[in-house]
Amino acid sequence: MDQTAHTANTFTNYRKLIALADHDWETAEAGKVADLNVVIRSANRMVDQHGRAFHHFCTTSYLGLDHHPDLLKGAMTTLWETGTLRIANSKNRCKLAILEQYESELSELFGAHCLSTLSCSAASAGILPLLASGVFTENRPPVMVFDRLAHYSMNHLKAACADETRVVTSPHNDMDFLEKQCQQNGTVAYVADGAYSMGGVADLDSLLYLKDRYGLFLYLDDSHALSAVGTLGAGLVRPRLQALEDDCLIVASLAKSFGASGGLVMLGNERQRKLIQRYGGPSNWSQSLNSAAIGAGRASIKLHLTPEFVGLQEKLQVNIQLFDSLIQTDQHGSTMAIRLIRCGEAALANSVATELATLGFFTSAVFFPVVAQGQAAIRITLRADMEPALIRHFCELVTELLRTHDRDVGR
Repeated sequence: MDQTAHTANTFTNYRKLIALADHDWETAEAGKVADLNVVIRSANRMVDQHGRAFHHFCTTSYLGLDHHPDLLKGAMTTLWETGTLRIANSKNRCKLAILEQYESELSELFGAHCLSTLSCSAASAGILPLLASGVFTENRPPVMVFDRLAHYSMNHLKAACADETRVVTSPHNDMDFLEKQCQQNGTVAYVADGAYSMGGVADLDSLLYLKDRYGLFLYLDDSHALSAVGTLGAGLVRPRLQALEDDCLIVASLAKSFGASGGLVMLGNERQRKLIQRYGGPSNWSQSLNSAAIGAGRASIKLHLTPEFVGLQEKLQVNIQLFDSLIQTDQHGSTMAIRLIRCGEAALANSVATELATLGFFTSAVFFPVVAQGQAAIRITLRADMEPALIRHFCELVTELLRTHDRDVGR
């Protein structure tokens, strides 16, 4: 028997995926709602290569900090003061002193041992196989349970994790399924999002119960919640833990609401940090955050400590509530800024997004494999710096476009 034989497409099947999705991507590009190159005219206002000006309604800069003058000044000043973009080698050998200062300031802000990475995707690529090996769980490789809707930046690492341990896919937020895994296996790690990119959040109450009862290890990506919510912008997950212990890792993006660049890992102890620095591959290869990103990030930390930051969080919630009062979605009532306006078929989502772009609003038509087949939608995100009149106008346009489509279908 061939001991090297393996079953193909256990975790991915790109040929099939492309066959199912490529037509819809071609349609999106033809409709000029994909592959755009834009010039920034002002906060939340862009002009593309086709000469169209529009408001950005699918940005993940939920607080609008990507245009904040303090962050821009921090980036430019630090670049000139440092005199270089970066030190060109792996950071476990040698790194900029200001990067060490930045990570210390992040650690203080979020009450954890913090490590920066080029992105949270790079963080997951480096950390998840380590977690699967058992080095964070007393050398007992955990059964890796990935939530079915875990972000692609984590899901695509199933094959690498499967080289170390058994990998299981869980129905979305199915806590009964997860509890059975805990009962049947000595050590289990759950990989999921704190806030999901297509809406919805993790069942944190149940996860913390399973963590306390069975020792469930949690690996949660809180990118869409960091800065947007929580005291001092700590997100959804970190505030629920009195202290970040050895059985929970939080990754998050510093390029969304935080307003800077790169990724963040929150750890329970210094030993975990050392292991990731030495053996975390993609999280530590020969690029680290450049001095401009560090400068913007340090400026963002200072802003997180001000009343202005609290005001931005509050303004975001006001805008979310205004939108919910005008359009009903499955995410109604959520404090997260993401809303999906269901269209069903990708053709309709692309058509509506195309029409909105011509009317001055850039949105995302999301379809398979981003969402399940038959569940295509217009994905929009709210920002703290959107004016109420703009949100109202957008909602009126969307409502009328969908009403017109329904009338046309009914003929």
